[in-house]
Amino acid sequence: MDLRFSAEDEAFRGEVRGWLERNLVGEFAELRGRGGSGDLEGAVEPRRAWERRLAEGGWTCVGWPKEWGGRGLTLSQEVIFNEEYARARAPGRLGHIGETLLGPTLIAFGTEAQKRRFLPPILRTEELWCQGYSEPNAGSDLGNVQCRAEREGDDWVIHGQKVWTSLATISDWCFLLCRTDPRAPKHEGLSYLLVPMRQVGIEVRPIRQITGTAEFCEVFFDGARTAADLVVGGVGSGWRVAMGTLAFERGASTLGQQMMFAIELDHVIAAAKANGAAKDPVIRQRLADAWIGLTIMRYNALRTLTAVEGGAALSREALITKLYWATWHRDLGKLAVDVLGPAAEVIDGTPGSYELPELQRLFLWTRADTIYAGTNQIQRNIIAERALGLPREPRPSS
Repeated sequence: MDLRFSAEDEAFRGEVRGWLERNLVGEFAELRGRGGSGDLEGAVEPRRAWERRLAEGGWTCVGWPKEWGGRGLTLSQEVIFNEEYARARAPGRLGHIGETLLGPTLIAFGTEAQKRRFLPPILRTEELWCQGYSEPNAGSDLGNVQCRAEREGDDWVIHGQKVWTSLATISDWCFLLCRTDPRAPKHEGLSYLLVPMRQVGIEVRPIRQITGTAEFCEVFFDGARTAADLVVGGVGSGWRVAMGTLAFERGASTLGQQMMFAIELDHVIAAAKANGAAKDPVIRQRLADAWIGLTIMRYNALRTLTAVEGGAALSREALITKLYWATWHRDLGKLAVDVLGPAAEVIDGTPGSYELPELQRLFLWTRADTIYAGTNQIQRNIIAERALGLPREPRPSS
């Protein structure tokens, strides 16, 4: 299998890199490295301005079909864009949930009216979205969602709670997985609603984390409303649509994420060289192992993406992705503080501010990697049952 990019793809890489170099200057130069993990709520207004610059340059929604304002890029070109964006340390995207999750979902499952209403403001970065999936008792098991919506005239009336909702404090809309038929089997009674966030009946409570930041939130719905026709895929089809959204979530951004990991690893290596930790043979071996692990991660991603672009279904190997990167990244965080030594136990700055040192923030943030988006335990069950065909783990009787 040829894992190299084509000459046409490499020419596109040069176009992306050149545009970023010309535009990440002046006020935007200060945004390099901002808005990533552990800093999602940082520099919001300057990042809004950056989002507008991206839209003006035609660099939002690049994988969308041209008929909806995208560039209609191939999968490999989407991968290249995300990789170069990360390489340039361009700021974390405020609009990524609408662009990479809801947008493709609407294109695949939405009505023409829904597409005309919501896709253009996402493209222009005028409306920001958050995702209403997880609940206190429905995290890895989304089929257990209890947030309910009841039809009342021309509206749905919503009651319940969501948790770990990224950037809910600044979002204009939420795509919400709700139970609309409590009598149906748990996966069949769900619907996928589009809900305006700026209304009476919605309370957003930021969750302060160990990093001191609060990019995740609890969201409480107490009589919140949305129009009856803002159901994606039809009433009762929420599970099917939600699974479609999750499939989009684990797509072309893979190599961009790995580029950010590579930058973090470079900073850990630089710290080890600066303070002499690199002379320790154990630390040296762990640094080498981290580099090897990241290289394996990249080749597995290229293998998977090459097969998908060729028309194949996702392979069994794709199922290891979340488990592998989450464990690797958590170990990198531990390596970072071991490289720093005793200095890692002292914070030079106020927790929650951007001044929290990068490697300490890396350690604290990566504690969550093996929990969110499917715990390591859940991922191992998925691999065992779906990839290896082993018997299902015993479930508690209902």
